[in-house]
Amino acid sequence: MKNVLVLGASGYIGSQLVPLLLEKGYAVTAATRQTEQLKARLTPHANLTIIYLDLADFPATQAAVPGFDLIYFLVHGMAYGEDFISYELSLAENFRQSLTHSQARHIIYLSAIQPGANPSLHVQARKMTGESLRQLAIPVTEIRAGVVIGPGSAAFEIMRDFVYNLPVLIAPKWVDSRSNPIALDNLNHYLLALAEATPSSHQTLEAGGPETLSYREQFRIICKAANKPFRLWSTSFLTPAIASYWLGIITSVPASIGKALLAGLKHDYVADNQEICRLYPQQLISYGKAVEKTIAEEGTFIRSQVWGFDPYAQKRWQPGFGYYAKQAGASCKTSATSEQLWQVIRRIGQEPEGYFYANALWRLREWLDFFVGGGKPVRRKPDLPGLKVGDYIDSWKIIRCENNRFLSLLFGMKAPGLGRLEFTITDEGDERTLQVCAWWHPQGFRGLLYWFIMMPAHLFIFRGMVEVICRHAEQKDCMATDKRL
Repeated sequence: MKNVLVLGASGYIGSQLVPLLLEKGYAVTAATRQTEQLKARLTPHANLTIIYLDLADFPATQAAVPGFDLIYFLVHGMAYGEDFISYELSLAENFRQSLTHSQARHIIYLSAIQPGANPSLHVQARKMTGESLRQLAIPVTEIRAGVVIGPGSAAFEIMRDFVYNLPVLIAPKWVDSRSNPIALDNLNHYLLALAEATPSSHQTLEAGGPETLSYREQFRIICKAANKPFRLWSTSFLTPAIASYWLGIITSVPASIGKALLAGLKHDYVADNQEICRLYPQQLISYGKAVEKTIAEEGTFIRSQVWGFDPYAQKRWQPGFGYYAKQAGASCKTSATSEQLWQVIRRIGQEPEGYFYANALWRLREWLDFFVGGGKPVRRKPDLPGLKVGDYIDSWKIIRCENNRFLSLLFGMKAPGLGRLEFTITDEGDERTLQVCAWWHPQGFRGLLYWFIMMPAHLFIFRGMVEVICRHAEQKDCMATDKRL
């Protein structure tokens, strides 16, 4: 059984690839900084190990990566910020240095198509990372791919959100640039086939789909698949800088990732896939078929622990809901223990606590639901002292619950989208961090409008909640100390 390490396993490609490797019989170690997020997305498996690993931590990297036969390097730094090139290269350097005495026989690195001139920072970073990895004596296969068509692909989700969230598509002039996007299934075929390959030297392969299309043509196909009218207006006034802000409003794809991707779309990105097709032949999926399949399958991601496998959430999900969520929240550090914080949180919806802060606004929202056809507010409370999955707190339903650590509530009122409210307690030794976060998957333009209407309340309500919860928990700590004295 080949031991496989997947670096960047919680990312879009990594989280899709890990289950496929397990199906093939590999022993897979999935390494990520987002272990809880990955655990919520993957089904437990006897051959799966999930580990926390930050490649910026060289001692941890040196201890973790040498003992594998095959390593997938799927890490990028687009979410890091403006200086992500140096960040990416530092990660690649730490990884490379840690493999000095490794037993690895093959490294597979997923990179990006390189245009002829003036590439974006994102594309430059991909190229420079590949050059760094090829300093290893271990054979490195670099796959250069363009836009990947599949549920959760950031580049595709940006275009999809434009189609669902705007009555008229307003795009920059680069909308006439061309590319040959590849279906996720086709890319996975190459990634899995390479797991069995035994190259003796470095190689660079380009992976693309069977059609070369302008982004204008791609928008037209997405509109058809989504049963939306095709109305597109391209303008030179939408510069890359302005477009990045426009992107942050229209789509829920993380802003830093969207901005990095957007900067590169002014170029043609056409893969020369003749060599990879010769080495690993398969039937390439057309762009239209890939889009239809992606839209049909986007709702499958809610069938995971993220939503507690809740059948009501699955029933409410509809085509057009944003794959990525809009989010708002706040966090607060406290000396109170996790148990003390939990004792306060578990009383949410109870009297006199209510929702801890701005209770009048919470009750007003419930009555607004009545006036838009959602029904009269219903007061439902779980049996204290414990909380359990399936309990209702007014219109909210508990879909995930981990005592002293995590609580997730499914939004139950009438609104154009699907949402949840999460409380997370993180123990950091001398202190704890409490985070409250609301997640909202908008349903088209109405769902987007609803989110921004609620935004003024979000700007202060969650900050108030975490501060009140922490203060009450600290008071419990003081009372317990007084009793001991």
